[in-house]
Amino acid sequence: MGRIAAVLFSLGLALPVLVRAEALVELPKTVLVTGASTGIGRSITEHLAAKGYFVYAGARKQADLDALNAIKNVQAIKLDVTRQEDIDAAVATVTKANRGLYALVNNAGVATIGTATETTPDEFDFVMDVNVYGPYRVTRAFAPLIIASKGRITTIGSIAGIGAPRDLTVYSMSKHAIEAYGDSLAVQMAPLGVLVSIVEPGNYDSDIGKSVTKRTGKEGRFTDRSKYKKPDEVAAAVELALFEATPKRRYMVTPDQSEAERVMKKQIEQLVQLNEGHLYTYDRDALVKMLDEAMATARPKTK
Repeated sequence: MGRIAAVLFSLGLALPVLVRAEALVELPKTVLVTGASTGIGRSITEHLAAKGYFVYAGARKQADLDALNAIKNVQAIKLDVTRQEDIDAAVATVTKANRGLYALVNNAGVATIGTATETTPDEFDFVMDVNVYGPYRVTRAFAPLIIASKGRITTIGSIAGIGAPRDLTVYSMSKHAIEAYGDSLAVQMAPLGVLVSIVEPGNYDSDIGKSVTKRTGKEGRFTDRSKYKKPDEVAAAVELALFEATPKRRYMVTPDQSEAERVMKKQIEQLVQLNEGHLYTYDRDALVKMLDEAMATARPKTK
């Protein structure tokens, strides 16, 4: 024992000093990503892991779990968001690891092709079970851990939840539900120190279309997505939502200007529809004033 250590020991200070020293060792912040086996979820997982964050990567199939476990800073967890027993087991695994949980990314999702009258009730139920009930179940289960960390919750929406294409009726319904869910959740969680965002991707390369065709036998423009860009930009937006000091409520991420323009025009069209022909209709000047006031507080400020 060195002279300084001996003095500290004689004063009864050795143990507290050691405890404080150990407390200074910070583990990497942890993130749970659902639907991490392919596409956007895999890209998010790889991106965050490469940045040094520790990622719990949810997947259903053993081959996918094995592949995810081979990535540095990743621990795969068997997680089907439609099965409460899987979710409960995942909570137990994360809790037992004693790393805490800073952030949740509700990414698991499925699509379907068809109009409102073409989609079967079984297909409707399946899409809603994954895309709407899934984030609800997982967020509800992991909320205590996120609240304890004063962390972040991000859910992957879609510009289809705003634009609502003709042949993606049920998928668009499910993603439109995420708009309301994210806004309401944000208000609930803010007093608890948890920040909530929605990431809204446009058309990027993923296997979601192949899964539709395999499950339903239907093919269409949604099936082969290999012509689109890899979802690296989506993963980068998720990192911002999780870790920048003042995250935005919504991160729209589109591969080109034309997709962004279509979304903005759709939002303006909806504004006009809400405003037209009722007792409290606003004129153009009043609407412009409202827009200016909103843009003045936007982050980053928009010119």
